Amino acid sequence: MAVQYLEAEGKSFDVVEYLKEVPTADELEAILNKLGMEPQELLRKNEADFKENFKGKELSRAEWIEALRSFPKLIERPIVIKEKKAVIARPTERILELD
Repeated sequence: MAVQYLEAEGKSFDVVEYLKEVPTADELEAILNKLGMEPQELLRKNEADFKENFKGKELSRAEWIEALRSFPKLIERPIVIKEKKAVIARPTERILELD
């Protein structure tokens, strides 16, 4: 939905397929800073990988970032980034917060 929205608006964008190209720890840190979130807030808690490996655990920020790198399916999506700000585009209209 986010891609279709951006195309309809005539906005240029890049798509990052994080399952194929897992972000580095530094990239995840930068994304989290743009989102204004902690790593555990970016987790898809209904995923089996979360329930089997992390539910009920308390990890440090660095450990959560490593968990997101090890299990990229846990990263909430889609994330839309514009310059120094980012949003999780659910619902798609959240993209408007970047303007």
